[in-house]
Amino acid sequence: MSSRLSSRLLTLNSNKEKAMGIFLTSGFPSPEVTDLLLDAIDEGGADFIELGMPHSDPLAEGLPIQYSSTRALKAGITMQDTLEIAARFRQRSETPLLLMGYVNPILRFGAAKFCELAADAGVDGLIIPDLPPQEAALVRVHMQKYRLNLVFLVAPNTPDERMKEIDRLSDGFVYCVTITGLTGTGLAGRLDAIDSYLKHAREIITHNPLLVGFGIQSYDNACDLTKHTDGFIVGSAVIKEVERLWACPDLSMAERGQQVARFVRSLKYGPKK
Repeated sequence: MSSRLSSRLLTLNSNKEKAMGIFLTSGFPSPEVTDLLLDAIDEGGADFIELGMPHSDPLAEGLPIQYSSTRALKAGITMQDTLEIAARFRQRSETPLLLMGYVNPILRFGAAKFCELAADAGVDGLIIPDLPPQEAALVRVHMQKYRLNLVFLVAPNTPDERMKEIDRLSDGFVYCVTITGLTGTGLAGRLDAIDSYLKHAREIITHNPLLVGFGIQSYDNACDLTKHTDGFIVGSAVIKEVERLWACPDLSMAERGQQVARFVRSLKYGPKK
């Protein structure tokens, strides 16, 4: 499927450049500043953005993203709000935008209606961590109708045959989780094992770009983990940086946005950029 996302990843690959995806929870740290943060992440050089749909029981999320989701829900953020945030971003930017969330809220909203509205808002695809491939038809048929990419995840304990099936069903890319644990978990002492796993996953996953996430907190982490992959995704580290900046009362909103952009840029190009 040709899309903004697949076109961007193809261009990056042709230029031998690694893709950087950045995750942000919709409505965090408050609904009124999500637009500003999306623009800052875009300015910082994100090749695509994952906008998280807050959920009361997020799967595999570490404390920073759990907290950001809880805070957004307490502020009253809804699925409709997230779709409207996505639509406003699309009016300002052509950077690929994916929604990341969980299947129950989508089914409760109505999968067909959700996919239609997401496409109308300019969303390029969905990442649904708790949607297993064998049950993907619940949503996939509607995503195909509205030309939305569907990204599946693989992990170190994913059997080879399941990896092949995920590669067949995915479009856009395959999300390669570094560990069988929570987002934001440190990578110290794990890099050799992760490197071996990523090399193996790259040998099996041949139809889609392979992007790695979970635990990436710095430019050095990104360099270490993209030897066998086409790019990387950062979530918890960005959430923690936003939390740090919003705890600084002397900073203006514009200064916070500038520092978020600088932090995002440093993840891809190093601290001197």
